[in-house]
Amino acid sequence: MPNQLDPYREALVVEQQTVWPDDYEDWSEADRSRVEMLLHAAPAEAAELDYVRQHTGFARVITVTPDDVERVAAT
Repeated sequence: MPNQLDPYREALVVEQQTVWPDDYEDWSEADRSRVEMLLHAAPAEAAELDYVRQHTGFARVITVTPDDVERVAAT
């Protein structure tokens, strides 16, 4: 179920993926890495969260939104 933290799947996360909209293509790699780290540290707070089944577990996929950027910028 997208956009909802799933404790079962979260326990089986083996990969983290971040989808960046085109609006952020001019961001530096350092800025993107910082935001990705903060988003994946608190996945329950992400606006767009999904899990993708893999052979060994799940990939947590967070799609970056302006709300997410604003929230983590305050930290």
